[in-house]
Amino acid sequence: MSSQHPSDIDILQPETPSASVTIQDIEDAAHKLEGIAHRTPLNYNELLSEQYQANIWLKREDLQVVRSYKIRGAYNMIQSLREAETKNGVVCASAGNHAQGVAFACRKKGIKGTIFMPVTTPDQKVKQVNMFGREFVEIVLDGDTFDDAFARATDFCVKTNAAFIPPFDHPKIIAGQGTVGKELWEDADFLIDYIIAPVGGGGLSAGIGSYIKAYSPQTQIIGVEPEGAPAMLKSIQAGKVVRLDEIDKFVDGAAVKKVGQFTFEICSKVLDTIITVPEGKVCGTILNMYNEQAIVVEPAGALSITALDDCRDQVKGKNVICVISGSNNDIMRTAEIKERSLMYKGLKHYFTVDFPQRAGALREFLGNVLGSDDNITYFEYSKKTNTDLGPALIGLEVKSKEDIQRLIDRMNAKQLSFEYINDHPQLFRFIA
Repeated sequence: MSSQHPSDIDILQPETPSASVTIQDIEDAAHKLEGIAHRTPLNYNELLSEQYQANIWLKREDLQVVRSYKIRGAYNMIQSLREAETKNGVVCASAGNHAQGVAFACRKKGIKGTIFMPVTTPDQKVKQVNMFGREFVEIVLDGDTFDDAFARATDFCVKTNAAFIPPFDHPKIIAGQGTVGKELWEDADFLIDYIIAPVGGGGLSAGIGSYIKAYSPQTQIIGVEPEGAPAMLKSIQAGKVVRLDEIDKFVDGAAVKKVGQFTFEICSKVLDTIITVPEGKVCGTILNMYNEQAIVVEPAGALSITALDDCRDQVKGKNVICVISGSNNDIMRTAEIKERSLMYKGLKHYFTVDFPQRAGALREFLGNVLGSDDNITYFEYSKKTNTDLGPALIGLEVKSKEDIQRLIDRMNAKQLSFEYINDHPQLFRFIA
C-alpha cells in the first residue's frame, strides 16, 4: 500500500482521542456544520471523462466557504469543546488553509483565536486569515519555518492553558473532514468504483475512508501524495509513523514531514493504494485546469486529477470521484508553476557555459549551436580578467524534449565546456 508540519511535541488535548472515527462521529460533525460549511457540488467532468475513458466526477471543495475543506475539521473540533476549555481561547499553527478554517470558526463561535504563522508567510495568506477571523483572531508571525511557529504555539498553550486545534491528528478533525465523504456518498446516484483524494497529514483521506468503507467496502480509495513528501506512503511501508528528514514544500497543503498517529492508523486500513506524483506534473495540472476549464486549484487540490494518469488502465470505464481539496493558490506563484511544469515536460533547461573571451564567441554559439526553435529565456555573463574563458548562465526553452539532446550534441561537437544545472538543485534554486 501504499503547510503544515506536525511536530514531535505532545500537546495536551481537550479530550483523550481514540484511533477510530465512526459513522456516528461523522453524522454528528455534519449536524454541527449545518449552516457553516457549504455542501459542495459533485460535478460530472466531461473533458476528463473523455480523456480517461471513464466517468470522472469532481467533489468541489475548492468552492468551500474558506476555499478548502479545512473549515470542516476546525469547526467540528472547536464546536465540540466545552466552554471551560475555550475560556482562554484556542490556538493553532499554520501557514495556510488550516489557519483560515480556524479563523472562520473563531468568528462564528465568538471565540478568541491565536494563530501562529512563520514570518515568511506570504501577505496574501495573512490577509485571508485576518479577513475570515476579523477581531476574533490575533496572528503572531514567529520564526522562519512552520516548525518554529509550531514550537511557539505549543509554548503559548502551556502558558495560557488555551486549547490547541491540530491540523489533522485528532478524531474530531478527522470526523469533520469525513463529512466530505458523507456528502459525496449521498450525492452520488451511481456505484462509486474509485475515490481519489489528496493525502497530507491524512485527515481528509482518513475521514472519507472511514465513512465510505462502512457503506461501500468495494469502493477503492486511492490516496495521492507529492513525490517530494511521501510521508504517509513511507510510514505505511515501515508499519509505523516515520518522520522525513527533507521534503519539497511546493505542494504546501499536502507536504508534511510527519503524518498523524491517528490518521496513520486509519489510513492504513481504509486506503487501498497510495500514488505519488511529481511536483512538476502537478503544476501542469494546475495550468490545464485553469486554461481549459476555468477551475482554479491549489497544488494540493490538483493532486487527485494529476494521479489519473497513473491509474488510467484501472479507471477505464469506471465511475471515479476526484476530490478537489482547495483553491487557495497565490497568483504570485504563477511564474514558478509555469517554470516547474516546463521543466517536468523537458522543455526548460539551464546550463553554465564557458565561452572563449574573444569577440564573436557568443555569435558563434547563437548561429552554430542554438537550434532555430530554441529560445533563450535567461542569460547572465561575467567577463573575467587573466583567463581565457568566461562563464555564462543560460536558460533555454525548447520546442520538444528531444531538442535538448541535439543541443548538447552540438555543444560537445564545438568542444564547449558546460554543466547542466537542472540536475543540481542546490545550484538551480539560485535562479529558479
